Amino acid sequence: MGIRSFLAFEIPEEIKETVSFIYKGLKASSLDVRWVRQENIHLTVIFMGNINESDLGSIERAVEKTCSKYAPFRIRARGAGVFSSLRNARVLWIGVEGDTERMSYFRDSLQKRLKPFGIKRENKRFSPHLTVGRFKKGFTQTDKLREAIDRFKDIISPEAVLNELVLFKSELRPDGAVYTKLNSWPIKGKK
Repeated sequence: MGIRSFLAFEIPEEIKETVSFIYKGLKASSLDVRWVRQENIHLTVIFMGNINESDLGSIERAVEKTCSKYAPFRIRARGAGVFSSLRNARVLWIGVEGDTERMSYFRDSLQKRLKPFGIKRENKRFSPHLTVGRFKKGFTQTDKLREAIDRFKDIISPEAVLNELVLFKSELRPDGAVYTKLNSWPIKGKK
């Protein structure tokens, strides 16, 4: 079966208030969305799926090698948006801006190191974001959604630094996912 897991950054204190403000405002718009619990919001770098427990040590060493090469990332939260489009909305997110290009190289480097463990490579460009909700199939509140997104488009958080990558275990339960921190690594390099 394995351990359902992902690598992510936790939300830094400096931007939590802004994220909370946007999240609560979106939630108040009564959109038909399956909301992520606020305490579960994070910036996913790689969703690894089910990994073999026997590979855990080797995976952790591979992740640590990449983390030791990269310098911390400066980011801000900004506004809200959707994947893929307003008419075909799948995911509702809060935007992230800052060192996103360098973060993309970081993600690619991690993917390269994790390939031997059967972790599927994500080919599309890395687009850092904070997932706050998922739309049910057949979502039809397009106008209400556009209104909600427009309301928050100019909201920007203070700058924050991401300096620790976390390995989370994800357990799916009827009342929502439960995340457990398995390990973390400081981002402390020069890249």
